[in-house]
Amino acid sequence: MKPSHNPLKLKERMQVPRQEMPQRDPGERARTFEEVNLGFGAEIAKREAMRCLECADPKCSNGCPVGVDVRAFVDLVLTGEFQAAAAKMREANVLPAITGRVCPQEEACEGACLLSKKVPSLAIGHLERFIADWEVSTNSVGLPALAAPTGKRVAIVGSGPAGLAAAGDLVQKGHAVTVFEALHEIGGVLIYGIPPFRLPRHIVRHEVDNLRRMGVEFQTNVVVGKTVTVDELFEEGYHAVFVATGAGLPKFLGVPGEHLNGVYSANEWLTRVNLMHAAQFPHYDQPVFDVRGKDVAVVGGGNTALDGIRVALRLGARKAYLLYRRSEKEMPARIEEVRHAKEEGVEFHVLTNPVEFLGDQDGYLSAARCIRMELGQPDESGRRSPIPIAGSEFTIPLSVAIIAAGTTANPLVQSATPDLVTRKGGYIVADGETLRTSKRGVFAGGDIVTGGATVILAMGAGRKAAAAIDRYLADAQWPAPAA
Repeated sequence: MKPSHNPLKLKERMQVPRQEMPQRDPGERARTFEEVNLGFGAEIAKREAMRCLECADPKCSNGCPVGVDVRAFVDLVLTGEFQAAAAKMREANVLPAITGRVCPQEEACEGACLLSKKVPSLAIGHLERFIADWEVSTNSVGLPALAAPTGKRVAIVGSGPAGLAAAGDLVQKGHAVTVFEALHEIGGVLIYGIPPFRLPRHIVRHEVDNLRRMGVEFQTNVVVGKTVTVDELFEEGYHAVFVATGAGLPKFLGVPGEHLNGVYSANEWLTRVNLMHAAQFPHYDQPVFDVRGKDVAVVGGGNTALDGIRVALRLGARKAYLLYRRSEKEMPARIEEVRHAKEEGVEFHVLTNPVEFLGDQDGYLSAARCIRMELGQPDESGRRSPIPIAGSEFTIPLSVAIIAAGTTANPLVQSATPDLVTRKGGYIVADGETLRTSKRGVFAGGDIVTGGATVILAMGAGRKAAAAIDRYLADAQWPAPAA
C-alpha cells in the first residue's frame, strides 16, 4: 500500500466540502466568449485533493475511459508536485486541459468515486484542469518519457480527440506519427465544435503543441479520400493507418421549411462561429446570420444544442429558446451546462417539438410551428418516447433556428477506400477490442465507428487503437476475417 501524505483521517476528509468552481457572473458572461469557469487556485486544489479516500482499489480509474491513475495524480497535487502530476496524467491522457473542461466526469471517474455514496464526489475533473492550467501559467510542461524510435510510421486521419489520443500513445511507444487534418487548424471537433467559453482556443493549441514537443507531426488542409487516399499513404511508407474522422455529417428533422434562410445545422452554425471569428465582429465579417435583437431557437437537448444557443446569446440574440421533445430529466446534456444556460437566460421549452418552419415571401425564417409532447414507454435509448398531443400546436416567432438532432458518419475516407467495410449510416466496421477494420493495416475508432459520443469515449477508442497498432507493428499479424 502506498504511504499517505494526507494529514486528515478518513472521517475528517468526508467533512471537507467539495470545493466550488469559481465562475464568471452570468450577466457578464452571457455577452462574452470568455471562459465561464475560472479554474482552481493551488490552495483550493490542495484542499480538494485532501478529500480523496486513497482507495486500495480506485474505482475512479476503472470508470475513466482512458484509464488515468487518479489516485497517483491527486496525491501529487496534494503534495504540491504539480509538474509531476501533469506527467503522471499524460501517461494516459495527453489532453488533460481539454478533458478537465469538457469530459462528463459525473458519468465516468466521479460517478465511480466512493465518496459519492455519502457526500459529493471528489472533483477529479477540476483537479485535472488545475494541473494542466498550472503548466500553461508557469510555461512548463510535464511530458512522459518516450521509448527509443522503432522505425515504424503511423498515419492518423483526423485530429479530433480519438486521433490526438492515439498519436500521444503511439509516439510514446517510439513510433513516428503523422496526423492529417482536413481543415486549416488542428483539433477537429475540439476546435470547430465546442465554443471558446467552454473550451478556449489557446487551450487546444497548447495541448497540440505539447504533442508536437513529444514528436507528433501535423499536416493541415489534407483531405484523406480526396487529397490523398489510404492506399497512397501505404505507398508513401506508412505501416499502419488509424481512421478517426468522426461523425460530422449533420442530421435534420425532416419537417417542412428546413430549407429556409436562417435554418442551420448545429454543425454549420458552430463551425462558422468557431473558425470564422464570429466573436470578433465587426473586425471580421459576420459568418452567420446577424441575430442581434432577433429571436433564436435551438432544437435538441445535448451539449451541442446548449453550445449553439449560448453562442446565439453571445452574438446578441434578444430571445434564446431551447426546444426539446422530452423532459429536462431525459436531456443528455451535462448538468453543469444546463445550469449555466439557464443562468445566462436561455428559456427552456421541454416536451416541445417543431413540426414546421414558416418563412416570409423572401424565403427567410419567420416562425416555428410546434406541438406539445407527452412521454410514453421507454425506447431503445432507455428514455421514454415522446408522443405528440393532438391539437396542441402553437407558433414561436423566430429569425434563426439551429438543428442539433445529431450527426452521422463523415463519408470521405470510405468513399475512396472500397475494401473498407461499412455498416448502415456509413460507419466503419471495426473489431470492438482491436479496432481492426476489413483492410489490412487500417484501424478505425471514435465517432466514425460508434456514432456521436463524448470526447473522453473517443479518446478511449484512440488509446485502444494505439495499443492494437503497437502490437500489429511488432508482430505484423492480421487475422483473416471470420467466415
